Amino acid sequence: MNEQTIEKMRTMKLFGMLRAFQTNLETDTAVRYTPDELVGLMVSSEWDDRYNRKLDRSVLRARFRYKASIEQISFTNERELHKNQLLRLADCDFIKKKENLLITGSTGIGKSFIASALGHQACSLGYKVQYEHCTKLFSRLKMGKADGTYLKEIAKIEKQDLLILDDFGMQPLDAQNRAILMDIIEDRHGKHSTLFTAQVPVNKWYEVIGEQTIADAI
Repeated sequence: MNEQTIEKMRTMKLFGMLRAFQTNLETDTAVRYTPDELVGLMVSSEWDDRYNRKLDRSVLRARFRYKASIEQISFTNERELHKNQLLRLADCDFIKKKENLLITGSTGIGKSFIASALGHQACSLGYKVQYEHCTKLFSRLKMGKADGTYLKEIAKIEKQDLLILDDFGMQPLDAQNRAILMDIIEDRHGKHSTLFTAQVPVNKWYEVIGEQTIADAI
């Protein structure tokens, strides 16, 4: 009967429950549990297994630059990071409020790592996240306008709870890139959160964007 039960669990893809059941059989600990305790253990194991698989899929889809976590962030003095502020951001309440986040600073302080860590944290809380390097994203979307996939790509970006745009402002935007960024911001404004990392301070972003009217709108 146990073999039949195991095979049925495998067929139904109840892998977490299957592992808990097999462990109990192998270690002979099942006798220690009341029936409701054993069921509770198996359901919890299945819940954890599904959560972990979902998290793995979310992280894979996000395509983060770094495999990073909040716990791995270094708060040494030379980095001038505000630990309390960053830990407050780690609850991802800014995503729930549909607020945006700008991380600026010089090369080497770990902006991309921090952004990736916040992105991983958002995934663990069930949010949909997409990481993009700005230069590569703009190039891909330009190609999308040529091959007809632009609207599909933009629609996918719009649906993300958190969009991470890394290394913004590495070079001034041309007319096409301005229009692309405007589309992204316009679609997401008030609906979802966007996180920018940039070496360029925010007061220089007008120069990067390149046109006053569009820069104002963005």
